[in-house]
Formats: sequence, C-alpha cells, structure tokens
Amino acid sequence: MGSCLSSDSRSPHPGSPASTIRKRKNSKKRSGSRNSSFDFHKEELLHRIPGRMFLNGSSEVASLFSQQGKKGTNQDAMIVWENFGSREDTVFCGVFDGHGPFGHMVAKRVRDALPLKLSTHWEVNIKSEDVLREISLNTGSSLYPEDAVLISAEESRLSIDVEETEKHLEVFQTLKESFLKAYKVMDRELRSYTNIDCFCSGTTSVTLVKQGENLVIGNVGDSRAVLGTRSEDDSLTAVQLTVDLKPDLPAEFERIRKCKGRVFSLQDEPDVARVWMPNSNSPGLAMARAFGDFCLKDFGVISVPEISYRRLSEKDEFIVLATDGIWDVLSNDEVVNIVDSASSRSSAARSLVEEAVRAWKITYPTSKVDDCAVVCLFLDSNSNNFSTASSTEDNGKTFVSMEMSEVSNNTVGALSPPALNRSCTVREGEEVSAVSNEEASEQDELLPKTEKEWSALDGVAVGGSKSKKK
Repeated sequence: MGSCLSSDSRSPHPGSPASTIRKRKNSKKRSGSRNSSFDFHKEELLHRIPGRMFLNGSSEVASLFSQQGKKGTNQDAMIVWENFGSREDTVFCGVFDGHGPFGHMVAKRVRDALPLKLSTHWEVNIKSEDVLREISLNTGSSLYPEDAVLISAEESRLSIDVEETEKHLEVFQTLKESFLKAYKVMDRELRSYTNIDCFCSGTTSVTLVKQGENLVIGNVGDSRAVLGTRSEDDSLTAVQLTVDLKPDLPAEFERIRKCKGRVFSLQDEPDVARVWMPNSNSPGLAMARAFGDFCLKDFGVISVPEISYRRLSEKDEFIVLATDGIWDVLSNDEVVNIVDSASSRSSAARSLVEEAVRAWKITYPTSKVDDCAVVCLFLDSNSNNFSTASSTEDNGKTFVSMEMSEVSNNTVGALSPPALNRSCTVREGEEVSAVSNEEASEQDELLPKTEKEWSALDGVAVGGSKSKKK
C-alpha cells in the first residue's frame, strides 16, 4: 500500500520535530462538531443511490472486488457510479489506497465525497460553456482560441469532422477543469476534518469519467489504470493509462527538492524512494502526490491530479483500476490476460485479486499480503458474459430514487525477506478481521469547516498514455 515508513513516524522522540509538529497539530481543537449520526444518515442515503456500487459485486458494465490483506484494517476503497451526473452514457469509477493510521477513513471519505464534488463542478462548467457558446454564436467568435488554429489547419476536411473534434476538445476541457477543482476542494476539506487526522494519513486516488467514447482520468499517487485493447493482429495488449507518481520521477523529485523536502530510500529497500520532512526522518511517504498527508504539503507533496484524455475505439475492451496490492506482484500484461480469461465478466475483479494473493505468497512468502481493490470497467455493450448483476453485499437492500442535485446539497460537505520494490505501510495496533458491512465503520465522520484556501502547484499532463512497467 502506499505509504509511511520511518522510525520517527512510528514513535516520535519527545524532542523531535515530528513530535513538536504533532503536538501543535493536536492542540488546535475546532468547535462546532456535528452529531455523527447526522452524517451517517446522509451516508445511508448516498449508499442507496441506484447505479452506485462500492462493495464487492458487479453490474452489466463493471466488476468490483476488494480484499483485506494481512496488515490490519482494509485501507482500500472503490466505487463505480453508472449514469453519473444523471447522464445515461456516463460512468464514474475510482480506487483509493489509504495509508497511515487513519488511511482507511480518508480513503472512504474521498470515495464518497469526491464524485459529488466532481459532478457539481462539471455541471457548473457545462452551464458556463453554454453561456460562452451563446455569446460566440452571437458574436461569430470561437469558443476556444486554439480551435481557430485547429480548424484553419484542417480546412480540407469535412465540416462534420471539425465539429466532432471540437466536441471532444470541449468535453475534455470541461472535465479537466472539473477534475482540478474537485480534487483541490476535496483536499482542502480533508484538512478541516476534526475526527479524521490527515496530518500523517492520506490516500491515493485514480478516477475516471467515461462519457460515450470520451475517457478522462485523474490520478494522484501510485494506484494505476490499465487498458486492455486489441492490436492490429487482434492480440490482447495492455496500455498503461496513468503514471505511478513516485518521488523519484524527475519532475516530482525536483518539485519536492525546491520545497525543501527530502527524497531518499532506506538501506533495506533501496528501490523504494520516499519523501521526508526537512529536519526529521518522517514520515517516509512512498508517493509524490496524495490526498491528506498535510505534514508534507509544505514540502512538495501535492494533491493536484495528473489529467489525461483518451478517445476510445472499438478495439478497446476494458479498463482495470487497481491499487498497488495488484501491481506490486502482477505486470500490466498479466493483469489484462487474467481479466480476459475470467470465467465471467462478473467474476473478473475477484479472479484478479485471487491471482494477486497467490502471487504475493509465492513471490514474498515471508511478507504480509497487501490489501487489494480492483474495478474492471467493460467498454462494449455485450453483457452476455455477465452472470446475474448484483452487489454481493447489498442484496436485499431497498434502493431509493434520489436526484443528483438533492444528494449533492445534502452530502457534498459531509462528507529479511526479499527486498520489495513497493511502498510499505506501517500500522499500529492489532490486526483486525474484514468488516462485511463497510457502512458501519464510517459513522464517526463530521462535516468539514471551510478553511482559508491554500495554494498547490498546478500541473496537468494531457495527451497519450505513458507506459511504465513494474
């Protein structure tokens, strides 16, 4: 799993910088706490929205499965939301890998709140685009200056092709802005929570919105998205859609260095670069971007997502989103082949997790198996390979209809073994067994209070996918 490993972070010395900062952090008590049952009621409504799945199960277009490892509480979370934003051709998917003492709470809170924020900002941006379009029609000007250059260069093409290109550019531009705003607001609200200590806890987040043939992905941390597609000879090929945002990537390393953070590896795991505070050997975060982890936000760790766009084709078959419990032991090609060879699409995510667990036991027999979370999104409309669509832990529930706007108004704010080339998580306390009903573990969460906005470095990667194999 993603995270923190250091002698200081396990038990800070009384006079160490880490303990001093922790003392200052804990001394700031905020007033105005809400009753936790109030938030739990709103979460109950959120979890009963038709088309929204967050537990093990499947639908006609997706398969989900998460399994607790051997380190303690399952800190992974996942979600598939069909008809996202009340759009029939749109689906939202995401996986979240929590780390630190409260990582499981951070991951679940981001899972619940981030999609609502994204939908809200997307709707606002679409309305703004409509206004601008109306103005451009009245004035004869282009919506985007770069569109004029594009059209000028493609004058020989049919006008319908130009219109299609403009449409895809517009979808991407609108969603890109929505992703950036939603991620920024989400991280700012995490800072203000009173009952989730995000100082040395956080989560990764790889999320996507698929609208028709448009695919937009937002990535923070080292969870990963991989596409299964057919090559020219009809063989199945893996295409990595995201980059694992590790601290030793040149751009990430340089940003952290300029902010006085330190990046180095421990002697017993030389292949795992970690982020440390300037004057303290803590917390040892094994990623360069994350939600939470506010002890490092002044030292180069950011929550700005890397945004990418892909126009899907008929050769693209499925997308796998998974936490690093999968990628640490299976290659991209192995993952797409396992999904493709699953007995049914509804069992694809579970089959992948089971294969990863077996690989953990063979590859690292003396290490504890990591938590795993997988979402498989199938891109064609062929649902014959699915068994009865169900959410295995939601059967028997009565789902209630609810408009997106209502949910948004009510919930947005509430919300010695071989050396492992991976990011380890150190957790305190005894191991606990998996909880069958995740909702019960999320009752003690409070509404955030708005804080003064803090700045983060803005950086967006646009264009084709990048490939990086483990």
